[in-house]
Amino acid sequence: MERTSLKLSVAIIVVLASGFAYKRCSCAVVQFIFGDSLSDVGNNNYLTKSLARAALPWYGIDFGSGMPNGRFTNGRTAADIVGDKMGLPRPRAFLDPTLDEDTILESGVNYASGGGGILNETASLFIQRFSLYKQIELFQGTREMIKAKIGEAAADKFFTEARYIVALGSNDFINNFLLPVYADSWSYSSTGFVNYLVSTLEAQLRLLHSLGARQLTFLGLGPMGCIPLQRYLTVSGDCQESTNKLAIGFNKAASQLLVNLSSTLPNATFLFGDAYDFFQDMIDRPQVYGFNNSDAPCCSIGNIRPTLTCTPLSTLCKDRSQYVFWDEYHPTDKANELIAKQVMSTLGFKSINDTN
Repeated sequence: MERTSLKLSVAIIVVLASGFAYKRCSCAVVQFIFGDSLSDVGNNNYLTKSLARAALPWYGIDFGSGMPNGRFTNGRTAADIVGDKMGLPRPRAFLDPTLDEDTILESGVNYASGGGGILNETASLFIQRFSLYKQIELFQGTREMIKAKIGEAAADKFFTEARYIVALGSNDFINNFLLPVYADSWSYSSTGFVNYLVSTLEAQLRLLHSLGARQLTFLGLGPMGCIPLQRYLTVSGDCQESTNKLAIGFNKAASQLLVNLSSTLPNATFLFGDAYDFFQDMIDRPQVYGFNNSDAPCCSIGNIRPTLTCTPLSTLCKDRSQYVFWDEYHPTDKANELIAKQVMSTLGFKSINDTN
């Protein structure tokens, strides 16, 4: 009789615990972010051999304590801002040692890695970085961990209700196709490489869908031929239009891919966030948007160009809000905010509280 009572008590505790976990999960809407340095919030800082790290001042000067936090800008990333305005918690970096199951259930995970690309071979010169396939592999591990904690049914609900942001592609061009040290640069034509990239992306997005992603936004490329480094490499200092054409071609193909996936994958709402024209106009007419410089980095070592990265030896522009670009590659906090707002407006994003 005592044994029967003990078994019944244990069964009740298990049911109550499972119900509590499920209830907590059903209330949480979090985000999972996959990307490169435009979305990295610290993963590469834990990759000690990586050559792409935002671990030194003056990165993060306008964020929190003002110390480097792994973001490749002076403040917030565009993904930070989209999440904030949607009322979603900011997910911690996957490699953050404080990340655990409870934190994941409360705020999701950011897998973005500086130098990461759609292709595994992209940015191999940086030694350590997470490609998109690697980031998805890490997400698979996260999913198994959460399933073990709250049960399969609750985990399925948690991951299908979550929001997903994927933002990669520029490294596949700048740190792969456009560099002759990579085989892809002489193995493909421009059109062939774009097709290769988008077909790889399709397989990756289908994989994410199979793992539970239902509400996903892919952030398209900006005019990457206009980043300060690309402009510096031209004789005139103008944007490299050939590089911009690659971004435009990729965006067109990726946008159609998202439409196709949304119409064919069950319950999928896969959106393409396109801010290319807006970003280009911000570069062409900076004064309209409150900037006075759109061709040089705010953080640089005097007149020495290119400096590639911001360091403690660098000097900063007098007013960071007046610059479109923070360093040779990445936008400032203010530029990221304008870009994020444009994407949200175009896609009709609202706060989670409003949509629910």
